[in-house]
Amino acid sequence: MLQFLDMEEAIKKYVKNGSTIMIGGFLGSNTPLMAVDKLVKLNIRDLTLICSTNSFPGGGFDIGLLFDHGLVKKFIGSHIGTNPTAVKQYVDNKIEVEYCPMGSLIEKIRCAAAGLGGVLTPTGVGTLMEKGKKKIEVDGREYLLETPLKADVAIIKAQKADKMGNLVYSGAPTASPLMAAAADITIVEVEEIVEAGEIKPEMVQTPGIFNDAICVGYSYEQYQSKMRKVWSRLQ
Repeated sequence: MLQFLDMEEAIKKYVKNGSTIMIGGFLGSNTPLMAVDKLVKLNIRDLTLICSTNSFPGGGFDIGLLFDHGLVKKFIGSHIGTNPTAVKQYVDNKIEVEYCPMGSLIEKIRCAAAGLGGVLTPTGVGTLMEKGKKKIEVDGREYLLETPLKADVAIIKAQKADKMGNLVYSGAPTASPLMAAAADITIVEVEEIVEAGEIKPEMVQTPGIFNDAICVGYSYEQYQSKMRKVWSRLQ
């Protein structure tokens, strides 16, 4: 049943030590910043984290805070180089890293969302990506079998939700709609909640049926202020 919760309450309810979580967003864009802050505050540890990249460039912000506070046990994604802390932890064998090419990662999540058994891709054939994976030949061409990737909890950010849980995003939603469908529980951080019907059916990007908790996070102005501070430190 869909619930409208305070973010801290939602994190306490659904995310536990040792959980496998997906976090939407890409390099700080459309990242659920309040949810990350609450994970840090609540010191939820030994997380298996699934996301495209693990930090805004330079680290110390958004998803990177989870690494800074030692909360991640395993990272599954396509790149860790934007986060110096995560790189050091990997080199020092403090975290496990499972690499997936970006497209393969998204397709693995899509498979879980659609209830499929896997996807065949030529990406990685003849490289280290073959290790531990089945190779299947189709019409004389070799493919790797990429299996579904799901999570206990997906935590995503949308611009707004209506009271039926339908979502619209600001800009590109990245993998968030797929993550919402590929997890047992989905927590959504939004800037505002509107009445049912205010989001027209053709504008819905993630239907409410996939969402379990809707939480008001930082406002658009707060979100932009945080992003400006991070950009200014890079100049």
